[in-house]
Amino acid sequence: MNIVPLLPPLSSPGLRPACCDSRVAHLQVRDLAVSYRGVPAVHRVNIDVPCGCITAIVGPSGCGKSSFLASLNRMTDLVPDCRVSGQLHFAGNDIHDSRTDLISLRRRIGMIFQRPNPFPLSILENLTFPLRHHGVSARSEREARAEMMLRRVGLWDEVSNRLKSPAQRLSGGQQQRLCLARALLLEPEVLLLDEPCSALDPIASAVVEDLILSLRSTYTVVIVTHNLAQARRIADNVAMFWLDDGAGTIVEQGPVKAIFDSPGNDITAAYVRGMRG
Repeated sequence: MNIVPLLPPLSSPGLRPACCDSRVAHLQVRDLAVSYRGVPAVHRVNIDVPCGCITAIVGPSGCGKSSFLASLNRMTDLVPDCRVSGQLHFAGNDIHDSRTDLISLRRRIGMIFQRPNPFPLSILENLTFPLRHHGVSARSEREARAEMMLRRVGLWDEVSNRLKSPAQRLSGGQQQRLCLARALLLEPEVLLLDEPCSALDPIASAVVEDLILSLRSTYTVVIVTHNLAQARRIADNVAMFWLDDGAGTIVEQGPVKAIFDSPGNDITAAYVRGMRG
């Protein structure tokens, strides 16, 4: 039986190579169900997430979008009395196989949360600490990689003269970019973004949005957003979540243009036109 293997050491500094063919599903979800203390939150979710594309998850509050996202790298395992069933394959591997290495899985499928969550360390240590944990022993190499990634997310010029300052002193937008840098530093294949701009002001949100757009083709991105304009701007594909029998499910999915310009489902049509939700 295939399993998610232990990962090799981190590669030499530099961006990951372009992701695989967008015609290939990086994540395959079949009949996914998530419940908390026996109360269904998500049911009958089926979706293929293509490689190297940005897939937006949209829908009103309380329809299971964040629960769905957390199930993709088994963050749901950390929630007491949460039960997940169905099939979820990542790069052809069953992530619910009992032999799956969760540290490797969550390195390959990174996650960024709604509110920035930098470590209570310095700006630099937010990046060098995980590198040291993953076996990069040379301090000079850790610091070189940290600088490279701070440049990648557009933070270097803003923080290079205060790298030893606490990360919590950064603005919200800067903290979110630092968290993105930390996730990218571990060379993921997939990034899960749970409303990454919702706690930011419009200017900071635009910076983060541009950064997400720059990840297309190199990473597979799944983003939960309430901002339909944002979904339309950045997504290749959209999945519309709605409540059905008290739990969230996908009522329609497809290319972003089709979902916004000619939806086939009445609920989707009403939601994207601002009439429901």
